[in-house]
Amino acid sequence: MTLRRALGLALALLVALAGAARADAVGAIGLTVSDLDAAVRFYTEVLDFEPRGEPMELAGAAVARLQGVPGARVRVARLGLGEETLELTEYLAPRGRAFPPDSRANDRWFQHVAIAVRDMDRAWARLRAHRVRPASAGPQRLPDWNPAAAGIEAFYFRDPDGHFLELIEFPPDKGDPRWRAPARRLFLGIDHTAIVVADTETSLAFYRDALGLRVAGASENSGPEQERLNAVAGARLRITTLRAARGPGIELLEYLAPRDGRTRPADARANDLLHWQTDFATPDVDAAAARVRAHGGRWISPGPVALEGAALGFARGLVVADPDGHALRLRAPR
Repeated sequence: MTLRRALGLALALLVALAGAARADAVGAIGLTVSDLDAAVRFYTEVLDFEPRGEPMELAGAAVARLQGVPGARVRVARLGLGEETLELTEYLAPRGRAFPPDSRANDRWFQHVAIAVRDMDRAWARLRAHRVRPASAGPQRLPDWNPAAAGIEAFYFRDPDGHFLELIEFPPDKGDPRWRAPARRLFLGIDHTAIVVADTETSLAFYRDALGLRVAGASENSGPEQERLNAVAGARLRITTLRAARGPGIELLEYLAPRDGRTRPADARANDLLHWQTDFATPDVDAAAARVRAHGGRWISPGPVALEGAALGFARGLVVADPDGHALRLRAPR
């Protein structure tokens, strides 16, 4: 074989792998909870999520290998809001660690879902009526000097386990048009999930180049409104939004200041309450897994895992971690 032909075949293989690894959609966003029934009540009664099927109990070698937790026995509930899905998982065994009580919004295990609302005043009143724990000093309107974020109103709060959540209301010139469509619902859907990263370029190489997401927006946010929103003094953030063809966005939050956010504990596992997990649908799990490793990620599962039945909605999957340790579940169609 000539050198030119060998190089040509190698290039064709790389192109094929890139196409095969591309994430077609961002799917369910999952989090680990301490009490599934209590968590379901919170999300359905306070935030108007709706059950999607009955809770299910799963165990066995495949589940343990997929999540990287030996002996795992879990209860899982899937909740819908608009077109998006939240997946709540309680580890019946082995039990994990509580959410770190001193967590701040610039720690690099930080992740939240941003719930689009039709009326911020009414949504905030709903949270206060349910005595929900705030994480921001009230809803914050982002300033007009920042054209990429001007007019967005947002508020951070906590669920019963301490996970950060966000309410977000978009002005007429921003956000998905469906958030401005006539609707009777107060809580409309999940616009994005946000993760704190150490370095935007490293994360772009992972999410854009390895998984095929496109950059949908970027801004640099600072000032008193941002400090009050994040409850981080001197907060200055580089924010980059990525999207697949379908599903919620992935928002990268790099704290340019302060730079004292803590790294994810090296021994954290999926049964710990700081664990979040974002689903990515891909036509070829093996190709996606190879590109994850090539772009700074690591495998949490020992390799792609075949699942019996269709309880989780897919037949083959792999849980991986991005360069900062945030978990993703790559899944192939049924």
